[in-house]
Parts: sequence; structure tokens; C-alpha cells
Amino acid sequence: MKPKTLYAKSGSINIAYQVFGSGPIDLVYIPGWVSNIDLMWACPSLAEFLKELAKNCRVILFDKRGTGLSDRITELSTLEDRMDDIRAVMDAVGSEKSVLFGHSEGGSVSALFAATFPHRTISLITFGIFAKRRYSKDYPWAPTDEERQKIYDMIENSWGSGEMNLESLAPSRANDPEFMDWLAQYFRSGASPSAAMVLTKMNTLVDIVNILDTIRVPTLMIQRKHDIDVKIEEGRFISKRIKNSTFVELEGSDHLFWAGNSQEILDIMKSFILKAEQNDSSDEKLTCFLVAKVLDKKDGIMVLPKSCEAIIGKFKGVAIHQKENVLIATFEGPSKAVHCGLALMELMKQNGKTLATSIHMMEASIRGSIWQDQKTKIWIHEMLDQALPNQILISETVKNLLSGAGLNILSTLYSLRPEGYQSQSLYKVNDHITSKTSSENENSTPKSWNESFLEDVIQCIDANLDNELFSLETLSREMAVSERQLQRKLKAISNKSPNQLISSVRLHRAKELLHTQKYGVSEIAFQTGFSNLSYFSKCFKREFGISPSTLISQF
Repeated sequence: MKPKTLYAKSGSINIAYQVFGSGPIDLVYIPGWVSNIDLMWACPSLAEFLKELAKNCRVILFDKRGTGLSDRITELSTLEDRMDDIRAVMDAVGSEKSVLFGHSEGGSVSALFAATFPHRTISLITFGIFAKRRYSKDYPWAPTDEERQKIYDMIENSWGSGEMNLESLAPSRANDPEFMDWLAQYFRSGASPSAAMVLTKMNTLVDIVNILDTIRVPTLMIQRKHDIDVKIEEGRFISKRIKNSTFVELEGSDHLFWAGNSQEILDIMKSFILKAEQNDSSDEKLTCFLVAKVLDKKDGIMVLPKSCEAIIGKFKGVAIHQKENVLIATFEGPSKAVHCGLALMELMKQNGKTLATSIHMMEASIRGSIWQDQKTKIWIHEMLDQALPNQILISETVKNLLSGAGLNILSTLYSLRPEGYQSQSLYKVNDHITSKTSSENENSTPKSWNESFLEDVIQCIDANLDNELFSLETLSREMAVSERQLQRKLKAISNKSPNQLISSVRLHRAKELLHTQKYGVSEIAFQTGFSNLSYFSKCFKREFGISPSTLISQF
């Protein structure tokens, strides 16, 4: 008998959920791309799988916002919103702590939830998940932009039909017409073509690579070796980055866990759930930090207005440090932190003050004062050093988790480079939030190819920073394009020639090194590819309106 469908409130959104089973452990199933919890029970193999789980667990199913029986939405949603949905459902059924079972695209939010809320996560189980869904040199298994476009065309022209190549999700059931008919119906009932397109484009932007090493809960990853949709190499990549995770590779090519030898998966999951039950939650969790300093136009210092705390509270943040002109606050997710930063900047402008803000996510202790541990201090000092007047700079980790937040994010030449830790590129959030709805975004490109190309170029220049012979010829060879193509592309993207961009990147890195106060001007010039000190100083002044020596004297 199918469980009763109920609704939980996540903000103003109604989230459809079902709960069944009487086991001593709660398990929340986070489905993949789209779902419909009513139609799950129309598939005998999936229904049987869920019933078997319910013999050991109290199973909680839900449809993500915008899919299945949950409210359709007019705005894009973020991973942070989806975490709120999980918490809303857990709260509605009285679940203080659960096992998370994330499938495919549901693995991204499951992993982020486990890192952010370890005190509410018993353990993490995933099946066929990915860390990002867009090709890059360091993640070559994801689809290229050309391959993604084919998926968009398929959704536009063939959604929920036999032409979707659904057989690739369950090759072992490809010749089972009843199963394939159900699968097509399941997708159609899970989302309309427009909603599916929005979800797909939004998921293309998601990147959880940088948060994987912050997951501390017991983790079991299962994947079939010949999965066509998600490559086995992706699972191996993710598993290596989650400390003490268990990765089980199974024979077969089905991307759906309820196809193929599902009993084997059930046995592995049940064994893991029982063993992981007694594990204590980690002392640390993934935390989003907002670091801001107020600058007065006259003397550079201004005490923070008391109304800042009210704004921070509005976005569910906690101020952990306020002294003179420096504010440090923590948030459960990056979207809340960025929107709070925008509100604070507007408040300061109204009061005739200037705010410089940096936002970064990192692992921090959830016991005692987060501000006191040495690692956090190092990062916060670096964030303060890099903050720029009237700008909100966000780290790469934050940027990668803001898909669907309605923000206009631009690349910069700056980066966080705390001593002893891996550097993070910085991005600028425009002062105003874009107000696009999901329908308006329907035909938008997930992330412009131009922005991605520019990022690759800057990374290439960074890798050759101290090579004074690095030139247009070298750069074009590294980027695998002709010099003519490179000149044309960079001019269109950045309004700079390749040589101008190389010089600009070097000068911005030189400025960062000057701020560290660890090196002299001549040493920094050499480190950033300038063999002539006089020429370096001349270029520096032209770029920033101040000479290197004058800048140092102001510290």
C-alpha cells in the first residue's frame, strides 16, 4: 500500500513527502534529477527496494522544490534552498538525525548537507553521483559544452518520449517495454520540459569539489563500473577526497539503483547503516564566513552601526566578532551570506560609509568559539587583506555553490593565498541581484563559455608567473589555439590583448605580494616576470595609479 503524501513548509514552498517503515534509524532519500514520489510506487522494482529499506529504517521520501508533487517555483533554487527542504521535511517528521541516501544529482546536496550539518547526519550513502557536471581539465569526465547542448536539445524536443535514450539509464531493462514506459511517465510527471531545462542548466553550474574534504560523517559510495551517465572515474575521484569513505564498485551499467542486481546494493547499504549508527558527529562543520571592514573616506576607520546585527539575523547569520570597523559573521550557506553582504553594503551607502566584504566557506569547529582556531584566523586575515571598497569578493568555493542564486558573478584577477593553504580565486558579486525568473533563464547559457575560457587563460598565466619569456606565442600554444584566434577571443572577452592581459595578471599578483609585506619591490618584480625594476614600477603605476614603493610606505 502506497504511503500517504504530506506537505512540509520550506519557507513559502510546499515540499511533498512520504514517510513509512518502523526501523530505529531514519533514512532520507534524496532523488536525482526529477522525481514523483507517488509514481515511485508504480514501479515494482523501485517499490520493492524501498519496502526492503523500510524493514531496517524509517524511510523519508520527498520531491525537491519544482519537481513532482512539490510546489512549482518561479525562481531558480540553489543547493542551499534544497538543504532547507531536507531540513524542513526532517523537522516535519520529527527526525533529529538521519542517514542521507543521495542518488545521482541528489548526491550534490546530500554531500553538502553532510558537511554543513554533521550533527543532523548519521551517515552518507550515495549511488552514481558526480562532483560537477561541466568538463574542465581537472574533471575531464563531465560532459563538454557541446555534449550539454545535445542534452538541452533532447529536453526541448523529446522530453519524456522514447527518443530521450532512457535506455542508457537502465541498459538491463532496455528490452522491458513496461519498465521503459513507466520511466518515461516518471520523467514527464516529475517536471515539465521547461522545468527540466531549468534544472539541467542549473545543475550544470554546480561544483562541490572544494567541499568534499570537509565531509566527516561515515560515507559509503556505490557505483556500477560501466555506468554510462556518470563515469566510474568520477566516483573514484570523489571517494579519494572524502576522508575514510568506502567506495564499492559493482558490475553492471545501470545508473538506476533499482535496476540490475538491486539486492546486492540493498545488502551493502543495510550492513553499512547498522555499523555507522553509533558514530558520533564531527566537531567541525562546513561554515560560510562573511568578513567585512568599514572604511571612512577621511581616516579609513568607522565603527559599525548597531543595525548590522539585525540585518545579519534576517539572513539567519550569527555575528561572532564586532570591533571598531571589522565585522565577522557566519552563515549556514553562501547564498544567505552574499545576500546579507549586499544588504549591509546598501546600509553603509545610505549612511555615507564604504564597506569592503569577502566571503569564503571553510571547515571550522562547531564547539566553542569558531573565531579562535588558528586556521580560521589565517583565512580571515587573508580575507580582510583582499577585501576591496564597495565590493563583495567571494571565493571559488562559494561561487561554485551559488548556482540559481540570481547573482551576477564576474571573474577578477585577485585570489586568496593564505600561507600554508591552497589558494582560491576570487570573484566579484555585482551590487545588484539579477531578478530573472526560471522562465526568463530558460534559454540562458549556464555559464558563459567566454568566462570559462578567460579563467583558463588566467590560470595558465599564473602557472608561468615568474617566466619572463612567457608570451603570446607560449600562451596560444598552452591554450591550443592560434595566436590570431587568441587575440580575437581575449579582445572580445576582456577588451585586452593577450600581452596586456599577461601584464595585468602579473601586476595584480605583484600587488597581492606587496600586501603580504614579506618581500621587497625588486624581489616581487622578479617573482612576477619583470626583469627590469624601472619598467615594473612604471607598469604598476599605470595599472593602479600608485607606485610600488608608495604603496609599501602606506602599510
